[in-house]
Amino acid sequence: MTPKAWCIKTLLETATDYLAGKGIENARLNAEVLLAYQLQVQRISLYLNFEQPLTEKEVSGFRRLIKRRLEHEPLQYITGKQEFWSLSFQVNPHVLIPRPETEILVEQAMDLATALTEEGTQLRFLDLGTGSGVIAVAMAKQIPESLVFATDISGKALDVARANAQAHGVSSSITFIQGDLFEPLMLEKPAFHLIASNPPYVCTHEISGLQSEIALYEPRAALDGGKDGMDYLKEIIKQAPRFLLPGGWLLLEMSPFQVEKALFALAETDVYQNTKPVQDYSHHQRVIKAQLRQEIQPY
Repeated sequence: MTPKAWCIKTLLETATDYLAGKGIENARLNAEVLLAYQLQVQRISLYLNFEQPLTEKEVSGFRRLIKRRLEHEPLQYITGKQEFWSLSFQVNPHVLIPRPETEILVEQAMDLATALTEEGTQLRFLDLGTGSGVIAVAMAKQIPESLVFATDISGKALDVARANAQAHGVSSSITFIQGDLFEPLMLEKPAFHLIASNPPYVCTHEISGLQSEIALYEPRAALDGGKDGMDYLKEIIKQAPRFLLPGGWLLLEMSPFQVEKALFALAETDVYQNTKPVQDYSHHQRVIKAQLRQEIQPY
């Protein structure tokens, strides 16, 4: 990357070859995203201005971004953004990067919420372990009259979630509370129609073997689900009936390998019905939804 003068086209081509040679997957996409971020333009603009000459400052800034990517820092943390539910969200190393699989959780919650609101019910929704707030914000955007609560043990994660709620105009619809799972709700014990969570569910011993982008950069506390990855899932299944209205729904994201254990844990409580695993876009069971039996009252 040493020509005297650069234009967008030659810089993109050179950076793509360089990243590919260093083993970075989707090298062209990475180069485009980083250059668009450096120039503060949309990616399509790069193609509309292929011959645009670049200043030394622009090229130097781009090189610094490339260096960060070569150290396996995720693109999303470099740019500070990730799309989810067709919305742009702020992300940083204090929160997990939202994944497409979590949209399955939101889809299922939306279907249930829509049925309730069509009956004239004001939805009460809880997002446990909200992280960047994508689930809570998506629900508040889609169901404007809903009352949304979101908890997270990390104050810095909640700062990100609040910023995202403000950016999408739903701050007044979401109550953010710091604490571990249901703990900050124990005093008042509000009851909800829907409780959703994408909790930590990676087995502790598997974290070091994950992609470097995950293992080195994403918050371990948001990944580590204990020895078998089930610690938080089991706790949520156990505690949720205290906070669900009769007939309310619990929705959980997990690894496909944990589905059978989660189904057993749900059955063991003897308070849920209509339990069903839901497949993700790769046809793996990813989400479980379960309904609290009508005769079970919050306790």
